[in-house]
Amino acid sequence: MAELKLVSLPDDGAFDAYSQAVMRVAERLSPSVASLRTRRGGGSGVVITSDGFLLTSAHVVGRNRRVHATFTDGRELEASLVGTDPLADLAVLRAEDRDLVPAELGDAEQLRVGQLVVAIGNPNGFAGSVTAGVVSALGRSLPTRAGSATRIVENVIQTDAALNPGNSGGALSDGVGRVVGINTAVAGIGLGLAVPVNEATRRIVAALMSEGRYRRAYIGIAGGPRPLPPRLASQRGQAGGVEVVEVVEGSPARKAGLRAEDLIVGIDGAPVDGMDSLLRLMTAERIGKPVRLEVIRAGTSLELELVPVELEL
Repeated sequence: MAELKLVSLPDDGAFDAYSQAVMRVAERLSPSVASLRTRRGGGSGVVITSDGFLLTSAHVVGRNRRVHATFTDGRELEASLVGTDPLADLAVLRAEDRDLVPAELGDAEQLRVGQLVVAIGNPNGFAGSVTAGVVSALGRSLPTRAGSATRIVENVIQTDAALNPGNSGGALSDGVGRVVGINTAVAGIGLGLAVPVNEATRRIVAALMSEGRYRRAYIGIAGGPRPLPPRLASQRGQAGGVEVVEVVEGSPARKAGLRAEDLIVGIDGAPVDGMDSLLRLMTAERIGKPVRLEVIRAGTSLELELVPVELEL
């Protein structure tokens, strides 16, 4: 019988390039990902500053003001809620320790379909779990709700990296360890979703850190997308607008004279081709200031002026 010989490979040759990339991300990022426990469940969080700020999903924190955080080095810390934005599904915590390892935030706008991504979190309580996959799709939308208010989170990242309960709030990283998303939902087998880390997310996080909330403007309508007539679409260079389905009594829209079946096509010169673009324009800067609404009513173009108020959650 032939003798079985074991061949030792040098360290650099023991793993293929894919494995090496995933291992480098895990080694770099795992110390920055915490396992979070609340009274009713748990999830994950990502350290974003060395002095204790952590980023997670709003639905992980829920109504809890205090959260227990455990790190891969064995540290167990109490963290308090600094601010939450359910409509973006983001929350910021502050841990008691001031010597944490912050993750580097990347830019999801630079991602490409097929690119390697690595998810790090605590699925089903298994701390520091690492899964890898690719960006399956970009530009997905995720509906969120807070009370009667709804919003669409845009440019959500879809990945086939395995996500399970407990991954929410954890890091989705690119191939060099930069956090490009916060894992938020499992939409099916091999179908995970992450809130992108981009310019909009950074604004929300900065507001949560400094003010504890993110302010949005509110005009008081319910609406949906509607295509423009061909002639009007050609004139304006846009395919659609927002048809007003309902105007809330006492709202800025009602006071300005907006009616059901009106078609909103622009705000202050910026095109409105759907609810996502309308919501994107409802920023804090417009609260309490007159805005010019471009409307099509029964085939006639008109302008209405209204003053948005702050959206109350």
